[in-house]
Amino acid sequence: MLREGSPAGESRLALVRRARRMDRILAETYPDAHCELDFRSPLELLVATILSAQCTDKRVNMVTPTLFAKYRTAEDYAGADRAELEEIIRSTGFFRAKAGSIIGMAQVVCERYGGDVPARLKDLVTLPGVGRKTANVVLGNAFGVPGITVDTHFQRLTRRFGWTAETDPVKIEQVVAELIPRRDWTMMSHRLIWHGRRICHARKPACGACPLAALCPSYGTGPTDPAEAAKLVRPGPFS
Repeated sequence: MLREGSPAGESRLALVRRARRMDRILAETYPDAHCELDFRSPLELLVATILSAQCTDKRVNMVTPTLFAKYRTAEDYAGADRAELEEIIRSTGFFRAKAGSIIGMAQVVCERYGGDVPARLKDLVTLPGVGRKTANVVLGNAFGVPGITVDTHFQRLTRRFGWTAETDPVKIEQVVAELIPRRDWTMMSHRLIWHGRRICHARKPACGACPLAALCPSYGTGPTDPAEAAKLVRPGPFS
């Protein structure tokens, strides 16, 4: 169902204005949006983000207190007993692959960067288990370097919003980077992810409770009745 702000015949300027207006509305809706992984350093965030693949943030946050108490430096992870590390992170799923990524990442950090997590995208993506999404999470939240985090929620929402028809995460990142000012990339990413987790669900979005309804070309994908939609809204903090 198309409403105000439909991308049909929308000019480039109109799209930029609509995207930025939507981001402003989300900023008002989620003033406390932030990374929902618990961390105290770039290394902790990097490890937590690796663990978050195919796993909820809530589950990762249940595992990391024990993990971070035992392994405090990149050197600790680089020399970790693999079986012991796997057992600690087992509940996050794919624990063998994740343990391999964490140990490999730490070894490279020690060998190339003196034990300190690098603060550049081009360096981060060379680490085992670290792609652009993980790198941008670390840059934006641990180093204050603007980054766009294209997770599954972000991909779904940008297509529903009519910001892009791309399905490749890198292309989505490039398109959105041209719509939203660089200074807002990190917080915009948090806001879209929060909105995807709370209202704009994959199977049944709460359209009737959405603050973006008047600007979204996908309005009507989910129930539009306010009372019915309100039942679908999931409060935070989130997983």
